[in-house]
Amino acid sequence: MAVPLGFGIPDDISRLSLEQGREPPPPPPPNVSNNGIVAFDITSKFIAAAKQLSPGELVKDGFFTLFESVGALEIMDPKMDSGCLEPGDSLDVDYDVSRPLLPEEVLGIIDQLLCHEMAWHIGHPLSQTVLTSVYVESILMPDPATLDEAHFIRSANGTPPSPMHAVLRAYCLGLLKTCGDVNERIKNEHYYEEEDFVTNTYNRVLLDDFDVEDVRDVIKDASFVLRQLEDSVSQDIIEALNARLLLRYTFLAAIDHTQYRTEPDRIRSPWKEAHDLLPRIKSSHALGRPVPEACSAKLQRKLASTMPPRPIVQTSFDDAFANLTRLISDGIEVVGVLNYTDPICLQTFVSTFQAKKPQPLIFVRTLLQSFLFKDMEVLGHKSIRQLLDDDFCIVSLPDSILLDRANDDIEATHDPRFAVAEHMESFRQRAAQPYLDILRTFCQNRCRVRRTLCHIVRDWENLQFDAEDLDQVLQHLVGERPVVYQSAAGPVETYSLPLSSWAYLYKVKQMEWIVQLGFELEVYQPDELAGMYWYLNYLAKNRVQHVERIKTFVVQAMKNAQKQQKQQQQPQHRLTPAAEAQYTRTLNFVRLSLLDAAVTDSLADALSCLYTVLIRLGLVKPPPRPYGTDELRYELRMRPFAAIGLPSLPTFEEFSIGSRQSDASVPELLDLADRAIAGAKRGSEVMSKFPENEAFSVGSHDRWVQTIKNGLKSCIATGLAVSMVRKALEKNGGGEGGDLQIRAEVPTPDKSYHEWWIVPRIVPVR
Repeated sequence: MAVPLGFGIPDDISRLSLEQGREPPPPPPPNVSNNGIVAFDITSKFIAAAKQLSPGELVKDGFFTLFESVGALEIMDPKMDSGCLEPGDSLDVDYDVSRPLLPEEVLGIIDQLLCHEMAWHIGHPLSQTVLTSVYVESILMPDPATLDEAHFIRSANGTPPSPMHAVLRAYCLGLLKTCGDVNERIKNEHYYEEEDFVTNTYNRVLLDDFDVEDVRDVIKDASFVLRQLEDSVSQDIIEALNARLLLRYTFLAAIDHTQYRTEPDRIRSPWKEAHDLLPRIKSSHALGRPVPEACSAKLQRKLASTMPPRPIVQTSFDDAFANLTRLISDGIEVVGVLNYTDPICLQTFVSTFQAKKPQPLIFVRTLLQSFLFKDMEVLGHKSIRQLLDDDFCIVSLPDSILLDRANDDIEATHDPRFAVAEHMESFRQRAAQPYLDILRTFCQNRCRVRRTLCHIVRDWENLQFDAEDLDQVLQHLVGERPVVYQSAAGPVETYSLPLSSWAYLYKVKQMEWIVQLGFELEVYQPDELAGMYWYLNYLAKNRVQHVERIKTFVVQAMKNAQKQQKQQQQPQHRLTPAAEAQYTRTLNFVRLSLLDAAVTDSLADALSCLYTVLIRLGLVKPPPRPYGTDELRYELRMRPFAAIGLPSLPTFEEFSIGSRQSDASVPELLDLADRAIAGAKRGSEVMSKFPENEAFSVGSHDRWVQTIKNGLKSCIATGLAVSMVRKALEKNGGGEGGDLQIRAEVPTPDKSYHEWWIVPRIVPVR
């Protein structure tokens, strides 16, 4: 068999010929055996038509469907083809990283990198931010084996870099090490990829193999070099560059020190140092000279990604600095969670911290998770049992034999205390996951908080059922005596049921949070607010009744304990200091819970009445819904609660009657709203004066008080809205018809005093 000419020879050689001027004739058209087909050579026509197209132009036939378009590979389309180049463009970046840099240019490049870093923190990928820097890419590729090799100028002759290059390199190393550490810490916690953050490093190793202290030493050396330039460089520029190096130096320490959970002051110290540097950085930004060519989208082609290059994320320095300030301020604040007082204070801290607007960045939220849950130790020194027992003690079991640690030492199986210890441990194991899920859920973004609560509230429903069975066993083991109260049918005996009461209280609170977060996240349309505030009022009433029940049994338990002391002839018949402190703490919690539930009940009732009036008067109108009905919307809104047995879900008829209140006239509804507002205002004013220990807000009292005051402002605003509607009706002769010369504006949650209380604004119309 003869070998074809040029086989196995490179194309450049095979094309060499003494007869280069001659072109071989085109191949003949194929022989078609079918007599019904006539073949034509269209090569020349196709080439002529193709020459009419400019590079990148796409020809699409009208019958080429969307499905076929998506399934096709659009070659030479810049949006789809990662190898497509513009005319005259090249794959290489035309920037020399070894070129001399002015101090002003180094300052400009550093600030540019800071903007990219903050853009990454708020959710943009590294491929469009930090990894677009030519200096960063030159450090990372090829992958440095030692820290000395981590340089954008890899000189073979060992020539030391210029001072400005040394400063820029030190900052870049600190930046990359910071990004690597942040990325790893976020990946180790619960977060949502691309929703909260993008952890993809595109096959770039962010100095993971190098020690933090070694990188900090490089930064320290660069700072020393910088101070030697005082004779040749402006003092302002030196101070500006040094402040940025110090920021990177302290930020690395801040991240590294988060491992010391039992030493809050040690963790907080570098965060405070970084915060003190911020004014110097902001004031010196104008001294820098931007170098936009130091970043290029072309570098994305070298990353391990299937996506074509995307535009570089452009963030202004002011926005980046605001995010940096927020990151560091929240970093200082989140350390406060480590100062443990009790589980209720811990929940208050987490919920108020995560409710901040704007919400803390994902890195701070994952730090909070790390402080709370790392290594299965709460805050680094508390077991989950300690946390649960403290919560039981505060809510429903003060000074209870069920929580006595001495029960664990009983080995005699016939002793009731042995069975008590066994059953309580079984319940702790069952309750641990749902309980910790509440804290973990509040560490997510607000949309995920509501979505996750809709799932875990079902776990609490099951936990309550388990607790009811266990309560009956425990009341027999400890010989609990029932409380007898008179009803219409005669005397009724009832038991405290402390564990199921505890579970039920948390379940109802979660149901309220789901509804309240629905207001915050704008889940409900304006015409649905009357019904949803009615349902919130329904849940809050259930919570009031349940807390009253808990209070009854706590007071009875305290009286029984005092009687026991009297029988033992204790001096003054007083409880022990420890027992008295526990009862006092529980009664404080009961008082706070009653006030909170009563305020929620009253303000929700007032807003439900107000929105019902506005709907009747035509000031709030439902949008056209050709494919929806009121009953379908009711089923949709109540779906998270469909599996809940108690509090029972109102039927659609009950929901409609309760929210429309057809039996009450408009003036009567306005009077009901006024009375409810007055009660909510009184409750809010009382709560706002609570000290931090009685408010169970140690460590977060300022945030908690501000939340209460915002609720009080919502009460006042609701009262004003009711007053304006009443005046408009009086001017109209008291009738509901006619032109009232007012309009209702339903604000968005961010424009309201409190995101959970959407108070309509009544505006006169002239």
